[in-house]
Amino acid sequence: MTPTRLTTVLGTSTLLIATHLLGVTSARADDSPSVPPGTEATATAPVEVDPNDPDLKLPDGATLAGAKVLDIKSVVEDESGDERREDTNSDVKFALQAEVLFGKDSARLSGEARSRITGIAEEIRTQHATRVRVFGFTDDLGSSAHGDILSKRRANAVHDVLSDQLDDAAITYEVRGYGEQYPIADNSTEPGRKKNRRVEVSFPRTDD
Repeated sequence: MTPTRLTTVLGTSTLLIATHLLGVTSARADDSPSVPPGTEATATAPVEVDPNDPDLKLPDGATLAGAKVLDIKSVVEDESGDERREDTNSDVKFALQAEVLFGKDSARLSGEARSRITGIAEEIRTQHATRVRVFGFTDDLGSSAHGDILSKRRANAVHDVLSDQLDDAAITYEVRGYGEQYPIADNSTEPGRKKNRRVEVSFPRTDD
């Protein structure tokens, strides 16, 4: 028997409420997708919910499992899919597709890449961020070792432009190449592999 999952939007927080039928083990909210260490979404205290609220429309005999509050996420992607911005309550993350930044199997930045990185640098200034992560990723074609090296070289190339443009000794950078780890799409298709070939720049939010 499949557990029922209800989603309730309360103010500015999204509350995932898992329910289970009598005699079935308590359900819980779906786990977040695998992400690089240190970039997991943060959560605040769960919002109190009245289990007798008729709007929950629980099946007969069902009870509430533990509630979990997740950060709100706003995702904006340009029409081409070349650039994506994700905002949560705590962080901002930009993901740039490798084809926009580099030639095939290369870590040499294109002219268009520099203009896009300039836009990210401006947002880092706006947020007054002092800790910036630059992570490179590849698809699963070729050897894992080659992907690790290429993704690190690409992350370094983006870092070098950000560091030069921001020119701020107060900013600490974490630069890593994860290769084919942490895919965000299906590597069995070329559209999926394209999404996985990316460089992500993330930093904490400091504005209201």
